[in-house]
Amino acid sequence: MSRVGKKPIPLPAKVDVSIEGQQVTVKGPKGTLTQAVHPAISVALEEKQIMVSRPNDERQNRALHGLTRALLSNMVTGVSSGFRRELVIEGVGYTAEMRAKDLVMKLGYSHEIVVNPPQDVTFATEGRQKVVIDGIDKQVVGQVAANIRGLRPPEPYLGKGVRYANEVIRRKAGKTGK
Repeated sequence: MSRVGKKPIPLPAKVDVSIEGQQVTVKGPKGTLTQAVHPAISVALEEKQIMVSRPNDERQNRALHGLTRALLSNMVTGVSSGFRRELVIEGVGYTAEMRAKDLVMKLGYSHEIVVNPPQDVTFATEGRQKVVIDGIDKQVVGQVAANIRGLRPPEPYLGKGVRYANEVIRRKAGKTGK
């Protein structure tokens, strides 16, 4: 049995779950998320807990069991407390600032880069070197952070670029003279 899949998902006080066929909808103080569940996996609501089960031990069903439980758990966490990613910008002249809801960054190119937030995602800056991405969908928050990091990935010689706050950049030695 899947160790991840068999754990029940506890529901916080202000979170409501509705299961209609193969659609699971989770509503909470921060918003609403909907997820389609594979037909082989069954989802049940029991005593303020979500239980996920599978019909047999076939390889695909074992994989879907843990995946479905993890997706539903992330939905519950997202609508109750949300997800956050922090990015750090390093480099001379590299800055980030907010213009209305948009994030405007100077990353050493000849132009400014403007990033529009997707629905249910908000940007914030702390100083000019730190960007905070908040949202209720873990996948969307992570993808937006990866896209922003991809605009100027950190380079190994000077460490300039956009990196995650907890990311460690392995530095290389430069050229050595004679």
